[in-house]
Amino acid sequence: QVHLVESGGGSVQTGGSLRLSCVASGSKHQHSTMAWYRQVPGSKREWVAHLDALGSPTYAASAKGRFTISRDNAKNTVYLHMSDRRPVDTAVYYCNFLRNATSWGKGTQVTVSS
Repeated sequence: QVHLVESGGGSVQTGGSLRLSCVASGSKHQHSTMAWYRQVPGSKREWVAHLDALGSPTYAASAKGRFTISRDNAKNTVYLHMSDRRPVDTAVYYCNFLRNATSWGKGTQVTVSS
């Protein structure tokens, strides 16, 4: 069974950069498209970006130009590098397989204050 663990969140001020990590234990994901999502309380989970097995990324409009998704297959880890952070980026961030999603992890809270 795949177990997803997100980390790297925190409380930060507007601007600057932050890197989130997602370790997928119990599975080797190098042949899968991995995605990052975020969710604000009371709202639906929102897709942020995904990275296919060939390393080609796709971003939501809100993330394009500011966020970078990457992966380290040797570490079974997917990253989300967030730059130019804004208060609207405040959310709990999750990772999962883009297709055939497995059980969601606990996510990591990112809070951006102005």
